Amino acid sequence: MEAPYTGILPYQAIREMLNNGEIRSLLVPIDADQLQPASIDLRLGDYAYPVDTSFLPGRGVRVLDKMQQLDADFDRFKIDIRGGAVLERGRVYVVPLLESIKLKSDVAAFANPKSSTGRLDILTRLIADQATHFDEVDDGYEGQLYIEIAPRSFSVVVKTGTRLNQLRFRRRTGMTPKQIASAEWQQLLEAGHVVDTSEQPRLGGRPGMLPFTVDLKGNAQNNTLIGWRAKQNTPRIDLERRDYDPLDFWEPMRFHKEAALTLVPDEFYILMTKEAIAVPPQYAAEMVPYDTRAGEFRVHYAGFFDPGFGWAADRGKAGSSRGVLEVRSHEVPFLLEHGQIVGWLRYERMAEVPQALYGQEIKSNYQGQSLKLAKQFRAPG
Repeated sequence: MEAPYTGILPYQAIREMLNNGEIRSLLVPIDADQLQPASIDLRLGDYAYPVDTSFLPGRGVRVLDKMQQLDADFDRFKIDIRGGAVLERGRVYVVPLLESIKLKSDVAAFANPKSSTGRLDILTRLIADQATHFDEVDDGYEGQLYIEIAPRSFSVVVKTGTRLNQLRFRRRTGMTPKQIASAEWQQLLEAGHVVDTSEQPRLGGRPGMLPFTVDLKGNAQNNTLIGWRAKQNTPRIDLERRDYDPLDFWEPMRFHKEAALTLVPDEFYILMTKEAIAVPPQYAAEMVPYDTRAGEFRVHYAGFFDPGFGWAADRGKAGSSRGVLEVRSHEVPFLLEHGQIVGWLRYERMAEVPQALYGQEIKSNYQGQSLKLAKQFRAPG
């Protein structure tokens, strides 16, 4: 039998983990559509615990024990979300997840917000017992998982089963696939496999690292709409709904001749990349935080791209999918200009090619996207 490869585990390996009890849900069966090409959606449990501060439990300490240390009455004020409940903007909550895991000694796990979560400006971070880092679970971990939730721009209605984040798995030992070499990366660029070829000559980057830029001009298809800015003092958003009028929550921003945008500190913006980007089936990709030496702003909250995102299988190259950017400036105003590099996509090999790809074998909300808000909002009229 051929030795397994290191790298991100695909759909079929995650399904096998479910069958083997390495991922489990004791009370509510796991739904088939929780499985993504290289991750699994995680679901909220029955209760949300308001907390006064974000925290990490630390070595030797369980999450619930840490909450007890911080507030002896934490269990008394828990919120029953089984029938739906509001999580208020500006507050922090900890929610036990329905799923628990039992990882093998050579597998670690990593979490990130789902795309809709980031586009709603909901900060989420995974916490495991004894964790010293958010969104990371050490190899060999066995136990409960929790999510920290901090709505930033909107109060939101959640309930048991709501999916706000997802978990992916990386095998650390085994046969190591070759690293993405300079010649291979150049070939991927020239063939249009990771970015549309019209942008390739300017976007080289290090092997496996794709710089991307911001689009502040728009086009005829979106009537020169270049972005959205979250309004203040809006109604709450029920995450189960799909029919909200975006103008009740967002201020549209349109192109003007300077092709520039001054980010107001701590306001939240939805923008998009100038480039159409793609993730070929044998790779996954993750947004890398922007280098703060070039400006203090954040360009993503939900930064994982499954294999097949933006991939035009019939042509074997990048299609029309743009990257949507969730942007917030910190401390001081910051000027963005059209075509400015605002981040990088880091490509990583999969351990195997997934049997299901984003936007093809599974239902995917954001395949072929341009400037698209979260799925809770209907298309602008």
